[in-house]
This record gives sequence, C-alpha cells and structure tokens, in this order.
Amino acid sequence: MNYNGKSLEEINGTIEIPKKASFLKKLFIFTGPGVLVSVGYMDPGNWITSIAGGAQYSYTLLFVILFSSIIAMILQSMAARLGIVTGMDLAQATRRNVGKKSGVILWIITELAIMATDIAEIIGSAIALNLLFGIPLLLGVFITILDVFLLLLLMKFGFRKIEAIVATLIITIFAVFFYEVYLATPNVPDIINGFIPSKTVFNNQGALLIALGIVGATVMPHNLYLHSSIVQSRNYDRKNKQEIKEAIRFATIDSNIQLFIAFIVNCLLLILGAALFFGKSDTLGHFTELYKALQDESIVGVIASPVLSTLFAIALLASGQNSTITGTLSGQIVMEGFIRIKLPAWLRRMMTRLLAVTPVVICLLIFGDNEQAIEKLLIYSQVFLSIALPISVIPLTIFTSNKKIMGEFVVSSFIKYLSWLISIVLVILNMWLIYSTFSG
Repeated sequence: MNYNGKSLEEINGTIEIPKKASFLKKLFIFTGPGVLVSVGYMDPGNWITSIAGGAQYSYTLLFVILFSSIIAMILQSMAARLGIVTGMDLAQATRRNVGKKSGVILWIITELAIMATDIAEIIGSAIALNLLFGIPLLLGVFITILDVFLLLLLMKFGFRKIEAIVATLIITIFAVFFYEVYLATPNVPDIINGFIPSKTVFNNQGALLIALGIVGATVMPHNLYLHSSIVQSRNYDRKNKQEIKEAIRFATIDSNIQLFIAFIVNCLLLILGAALFFGKSDTLGHFTELYKALQDESIVGVIASPVLSTLFAIALLASGQNSTITGTLSGQIVMEGFIRIKLPAWLRRMMTRLLAVTPVVICLLIFGDNEQAIEKLLIYSQVFLSIALPISVIPLTIFTSNKKIMGEFVVSSFIKYLSWLISIVLVILNMWLIYSTFSG
C-alpha cells in the first residue's frame, strides 16, 4: 500500500509509541485505525434502511442493530490481529495462500465490491450537494471526483491528520442526529424494550427484510482489508511478543470504541425514524423525501424546520466524504495485496474513483436528474457487496485460526467457532438479500 509514494513497508511504524507511557496516552496514540474503519458502518447506504425501519416498525429493530454491532466488533478485532501479528493485510495473506491466478480473480471481485461501496458514497454526496446548494445531481457526481485530489493533498500532511479529519466528520454526524433525536423526544421505555429480541421480526415479512438488510450490510468487505493494513502504522517491535500483545490489546479497544460510536449513530437513525415518522409516514424511501419531511409540520410537528433538514443534508455530506476517504484507501490495499501492482498514488486513486463514477453517470444520462433512479443503483450496489463478503470473511476466519500463521496469537477456540458461525450466518443472510432484492 502506498501513502504519498511510500510503500507499506515504509509507512509501517511511522507513528511512534513511547516505551514508557500511561494507559491513556498509549490508547490515544493507537486510536485512529478504528475511526477509519467505523465509517463503513454508518455510510449513506445504511441511512435509509435504519430510518425506514424506525418509521415502519418503531423501535422493534434496535436489537438487530445491537447484534450486528457485536458481530462487527468481533470480525474487525480479528482483522486487526491478523495485521499486527503477521505484518500482512488480509489481501496479502489471501494472495500468499491462494496463488497468482486465484489472486487476480479475487482482486477483481473485491475491487468491484469497493467500487460498489464507492458508488453509495458518490450518490450520497451528490444528493447532499443537491439538497444544500441545488447543484444538479450529474454535476454533483463530477464534483466528487475532486475528493481524490483532496485526499492526495491531505496525505502530504501525514496519516494522523487523515484520522483526525475523519474523526471530526464522525463527531459532526453524531452531533446532528443526537440533536435531532433530542428534539423528537422519543419514548425512552420503548427504546429500552427495542433492544430485546422480538417475534415481530420473524412474523412480519417486511420487518424481516429490513432486519436482513441491517445485518447483511453490517460487515463491509473493504473494512477488513483496510483495518488489517492501517493498524500496522503504529510503531511496535514486530519481534517482541509483549509489544505485539499490547498492540493487539490497544487496537481492539480502539476498534470497539469507534464501532460503539457507530452503533450509537445507527441507533439514533432508527430512533429518529421511529420518533418522527412512525404512524405518520411509511413511504420514506429516499433522501429527498426525508429531507422534505423534516420541514413538514403535518409529519414532524412543531419541531419541523429548515434547520433540521439542512443539518440532515450536512450529515449526509460528511458521511459521504468520510466513506470516500476509506474506500479509496481500501482500493490501494487490495490492488497491491492481490496482484502486487504498484501505481503512482494519484493514478490509482483516480482509477478507483472513475470506475465508481461511471455507472452513476450512465444512470443519470439515461434517466435524467432522477434521484429515485440513482438510489436504486445504490441499493443494487449494496447487494453486490454480498457477493464479495465470503471472500473476505472466510479467509479471515481461516487465517486467524491457524497456528502456523498466527503462532501463539491464534484466536481462542470460542472466537474461532463463533466467527465460523458468524461467517455462515452472514453468507446465508446475504444470499437471501440477493434473492429477495431481485425477486421483488
């Protein structure tokens, strides 16, 4: 992986860890990779599902978000462990164990999955620009190409700065939805009951489909590649078992803290949908509809305000920008890991973005400045992620359970069997999502 022309080997250990430092100071230094990873768990692709789930089924699906977040914490901690112990990211480890030809095939599928992720961020950003400034969707899509050059510029200031910027955008998203939920005055006892599993999910086909959407889209394949790579940016002695153990510990704490924040944001989205729209509007399926609903007193009541809708659009833009950064970085990791091709940083990032922009532009040229059309493209792009999921989750489970690869840092038997169960369940759920999406 290259950062501003540097190879992965050169970027490894660039962030110094003092030999003698307090727990909190070390945690602060290790904090960062988890921030970048958490972005994938609150991207624009998840927004409508969570809000629509609240609007249609009140707080019932909160327990689904809880279980999904626990799954995410387990798998991301495994990805971090792999990177720290082996010095390889997931793409490199997979290529080493499957060979050149299989590596190329896996790279193509994974690259398409990253492109699918990028499509969601491009669409989210373009719609946010349209809502905030009235910029036509097609022009907004082309504006997102500039994100690539912005990332190149930010890289010159160091990887730590990237982490700080992403964290700031996450705080913005959190603050916006916390404020909007506060104004919506949700029913607290009902929220607490929502974290208790309900039979309604299994008895109601619509609720089950949304629940599957939440769980099936929880683990984005690119996040596992990303985490296993960027976690190596901290400077610890790769030959010192005690320092490796410490690095795993702090990386796991960092990841869990950030994913907990993502869990809170997703809960806020569903709570907002339930508090404002349950029993009032069950047709919220598009960003623009939600934007307008926040200004409609007949739906939202006296708190309806252009300020609420504007804050929503700002949060959407922040989410799109965040996910753009992490998606671009993931594209670099899988290219160099699977097929071992190193291109200039600007060229590789531009290729990744242009590949993602192309289907969105084609869709807009065919259907015009039509938000519903490109949001359907967003839905199908998320479904494609399901195809790539086994390619990342299953190898991760195999590698971190193998003593020849991990040595004494192999995951425990409990985590091993739990991760296999998670892998199987995620694959089944995603296969069902693919079937249900295309069967209508």
